[in-house]
Amino acid sequence: MPSTVSLRYARALVDVLLGQRPGVPAIPPEVIPNQLDAFDSLLQENAELRILFLTPAISAAKKRAVLAELAPRLELEALTRNFLNVVIQHGRMNLLGEIAAAFRTLLDERMGIALAEITTARPLDQAEQQEMEGALLARTGQQVRMNFALDPSLIGGVLARVGSTIYDGSVRGQLDRLRAGLMAG
Repeated sequence: MPSTVSLRYARALVDVLLGQRPGVPAIPPEVIPNQLDAFDSLLQENAELRILFLTPAISAAKKRAVLAELAPRLELEALTRNFLNVVIQHGRMNLLGEIAAAFRTLLDERMGIALAEITTARPLDQAEQQEMEGALLARTGQQVRMNFALDPSLIGGVLARVGSTIYDGSVRGQLDRLRAGLMAG
């Protein structure tokens, strides 16, 4: 659960992104959260950068200068750079991962995109993923952002969770339902 502070930053960024034309951002919607995630990953992987951006004793001006050097290499959009500068100025870089996750969730909500957690016994190829996306769109009436996980104990089929709804098309689920029916009857 994101903190109140993280939600405040995430909401502000969503408002700015969607503010020019409500519901239709000038920048493709996945670009900004992907850039925030990439920058946060860079901080996690690079100890020197992590120390630089997370140490309160280092001035915000120095941090902004380093960001200005990194931005072209990382191909950051102006909106992402400006947002990171605000986060730096307010000393909230320690919350960047949380802000990015909250931003993605809020943006998806505002864009009418549902998060689908898809669990399968084996990896799905591209065609199967597209078929799954189409089936969930037809079932829910919403665009979906799918996260995939593997669970060999499903034996076969698919287990999909969209919001609080679970669609169980797994062999394990069918066997469990069959077992429950035999026990009850």
